[in-house]
Amino acid sequence: MIIKEPNIGKRSERDKVERGVSESTDTKWMNAVRLDARGLQCPLPVLKARKALLALRPGERLLVEASDPMSAIDFPHYCVESGHRLIATETNKTILRFLIEKS
Repeated sequence: MIIKEPNIGKRSERDKVERGVSESTDTKWMNAVRLDARGLQCPLPVLKARKALLALRPGERLLVEASDPMSAIDFPHYCVESGHRLIATETNKTILRFLIEKS
């Protein structure tokens, strides 16, 4: 009989995938202004993000959480058109996360 040591306090790869964020990417999501756009439909998530970005200084980051599937198309296009940098995107079940750096 083989007894395995329990993984107390350790996160498995499966846990990381279920959370949708690996430990290596956790740091880039930190220190960002957060915008909760969950429940809003197109074009409101992008419009609210635009307003929030106006209040930020160049180089600061905005983390947007949205539930509208069209956000996956809208935010990359918005960043290209406005000149802001889309640092990362992530999908976790029904929530889409976008990390945008103001130009």
